[in-house]
Amino acid sequence: MPNIVIDKEKCKACGICVSVCPKKLISIGNETNSQGSKFAIFNEKDNACVGCALCAISCPDIAIKEVYK
Repeated sequence: MPNIVIDKEKCKACGICVSVCPKKLISIGNETNSQGSKFAIFNEKDNACVGCALCAISCPDIAIKEVYK
C-alpha cells in the first residue's frame, strides 16, 4: 500500500500536488508551519491512493515522498 508523506516545513502550499492527484487525496490544510505557510495534507481514504507518485514528481520543493506501508 502506498502512502504519501508531506514535509510540512518544505511545503509552500503551491497546490500543484492537489491539482495532479487523480484520486483528489491531497488538499491544503489550515495549519501553518514554522515559517507561517499553510501546507498540503494527504487525506488517505479507504486505501484509495494508487501510488502514481504524480504529487511527488510535480512538487517543485521536493516536499513529498511516496513510501510503502
